[in-house]
Amino acid sequence: MSTYLKDGDVEEGAAASLYPMMTENPELRWAFIRKIYAILTVQLLLTVAVCAVVVALHPTADFLVSTNLGRFLFNASLVMPFAILIPMYIFRQMHPVNFVFLGLYTLSISFLVGFACALTNGRAVLEAASVTVVLFLSLTLYTYWAARRGHDFQFLRPFLFSSLTTLIFFGFLQLFFPFSGIASMIYSIIGIIIFSGYVIYDTDDLIKRYSYDEYIWASCRLYLDIINLFLLLLRLFGSNRE
Repeated sequence: MSTYLKDGDVEEGAAASLYPMMTENPELRWAFIRKIYAILTVQLLLTVAVCAVVVALHPTADFLVSTNLGRFLFNASLVMPFAILIPMYIFRQMHPVNFVFLGLYTLSISFLVGFACALTNGRAVLEAASVTVVLFLSLTLYTYWAARRGHDFQFLRPFLFSSLTTLIFFGFLQLFFPFSGIASMIYSIIGIIIFSGYVIYDTDDLIKRYSYDEYIWASCRLYLDIINLFLLLLRLFGSNRE
């Protein structure tokens, strides 16, 4: 590691301090990290574009809630990401098929997010988007700061997994027994805390544990963290139409 620091390369030196136990070439890890955030940026831009189109079509919300075809499309949008997730995981290391499935997965999630935005007032969408950006950036910067000082967040894994499982269970439960206003707010806040933890955990994995051919899965995990944070914040701030 000292050889990298003596070379005077700022990026290599930062990478070495970013990952104190690093045995690989720091320049390769930084290139991998840049690749992940480039893919993530494209995913988010695609999501914003799809949401803008869905929201701009004013009859969308009424179509979704008042027609059988609209309800069918909404339910299909809920199932589609799970259907695409399986082949995307299987072919995650096979280029360019992995990018094809990643694009389809991002589109399916984007339509779901667009439907949620169409059913919520514009002010709540703007508030949720703003808080999501601030929260993700602050958590990411904190994780890089902590990693440079040798901190590791692997211990969060069992807590996050058990918490997410419980959150999903109550999410399905509310389909049959709808939450009250206060219960819904508590559910959203707990979910925001859980996915904030996932941002830290997945970013820590990106810095230390992902191999270079796992760029699809790494970007997908960070993308889902951001989307879930946004949807939970949207639920917290927004008042859905009846």
